[in-house]
Amino acid sequence: MATTVINGKELVVDDEGFMTEYDQWDENIGQELATAIGVDMTDDHWKVIRFLREDFQAKGETPTIRRVSTAGGVDTKTLFRLFPKKPAKKMSYIAGLPKPHGCV
Repeated sequence: MATTVINGKELVVDDEGFMTEYDQWDENIGQELATAIGVDMTDDHWKVIRFLREDFQAKGETPTIRRVSTAGGVDTKTLFRLFPKKPAKKMSYIAGLPKPHGCV
């Protein structure tokens, strides 16, 4: 596995830059990751990111857009507005989680 340094912390990442160690993430790192991909975080963004982290911890896999919409209570249209173009990929990247299954 590769590593990268964000906010002075060395983080383990996969070949695409997704974090692989759940406990290495914190909201400061999430903010830096969001900034790196051009997402300006708001309370609505953080609501989604926190849901992803909680759901991942409970289920053991990164939630899909469908799961975020149904279980997380954020409709798909809003997810595309908050995380334009590839919301599943962007949400999981910012949340420090593996890319969801089926995500290209």
